[in-house]
Order: sequence, then structure tokens, then C-alpha cells
Amino acid sequence: MVFYFLSTVVSPPMVIYMGVDKFENEELLKWGFPEDVWFHVDDMSSAHVYLRLSRGMSIRDIPPDVLTDCVQLVKANSIQGCKTNNVVVVYTPFENLKKTQGMDVGQIGFHDQKQVYKVVVEKKLSEVVNRLNKTKEAKKPDLRAERERRDREERQEKRRQEREERQRQKEEEERSKREAELRNYSSVMKEENMKTNKYGDDVDFRQVEDDFM
Repeated sequence: MVFYFLSTVVSPPMVIYMGVDKFENEELLKWGFPEDVWFHVDDMSSAHVYLRLSRGMSIRDIPPDVLTDCVQLVKANSIQGCKTNNVVVVYTPFENLKKTQGMDVGQIGFHDQKQVYKVVVEKKLSEVVNRLNKTKEAKKPDLRAERERRDREERQEKRRQEREERQRQKEEEERSKREAELRNYSSVMKEENMKTNKYGDDVDFRQVEDDFM
């Protein structure tokens, strides 16, 4: 079971989701999207909360109000954290998450600590949590199928862009070729390279007229 929420502080709304328990979290760790950002209360047990970014967005592009929604949701879904002020929430890109053999269910590490961000959550904001909970939906998604569909669409988009780039290069080459041909033609047609008549420059045209009489 996965719980989905909508952060309606931006338009269009952004999707936030989390697993119902640590076992569901393991599935999320397998099939999350590269665009996802993972949130967790630091040094405390809490839900694993994910924010799904649009393609092209980075973790630094998260709107401040959306970030507030995410950290408030994490805090509210921590047994200890929800009762504690000034808790630290960590967040990092999905692809920075590291799961190795020997880790407990739900346990996670990081590839690069420099990509781990922290924010202090002073207190629970009930109005934020209540707003999010009004959008809550429980679903049983096929996480693997969703990830495979996402990857397939990315490959198709990449191929489309490659086709467009090849077409652009072809058109550019043809344009350059036409321009070169025009330059060559213009060079041939310059006045100094043209013959005005078959008699040359020093011909007495009165004599030429007499030739035709």
C-alpha cells in the first residue's frame, strides 16, 4: 500500500507519496523514479516520504512551500519526531540512496554525503498536515510497471530528440552547401569576370555596324 498526497501550494500540484510500512519502503527503494527526492527524519524512525519532481527539475528547484509540505509530512509520520520540536529532516535525490547487503529492512545509506540536505523543522504545522491529509489516497500500484513505463518513455523521447538533431544537422549542411554554391555563382558573375561582347573593349562600334551593312 502506498499513500499519495498532493501539494496544492503550487500549480499544477506536486505528488508526494510514502509507503505504509518498512516493507513497502523496500519496494519503493527498488522502483522509485530518478526524479524523486527522498525525505526522512534524521536519527529517528519515520516514514520514507518521496516528492516526485518534474523532468528537468533538480533538488534545488523545489519550491519553498512544497519543501515545507514534505518536511511537515515526514515529521507528522514519525512517532518520536511528531512530539519533538526542532527535529532535523534529511532529504536527497533518489539516485543517491544506497542499499547494501546486510542492511535491515527499511534501512538506507547514501552514495554521496554532499548530496544530502538538512532542514530543521521547528514545530508541527497542523494546518499544513491537515491540508495534505485531505488529498490522501491509498493505492496499490504496480511500482515495477510504472518505473518500466517511465524508462520506456524516456528512451522514446531520447530517440525523438536524436532524430530531430540529425534532421537539424542535415538541414544545416544543405543550407551551408546552398550558400557555398551561391557564393561561387556570385564570384563567376562578377563584372570583371564577364565579357560584355565578342569584339573586345577597343572595338570601334561604327566599324562593326558597317560590317553589317
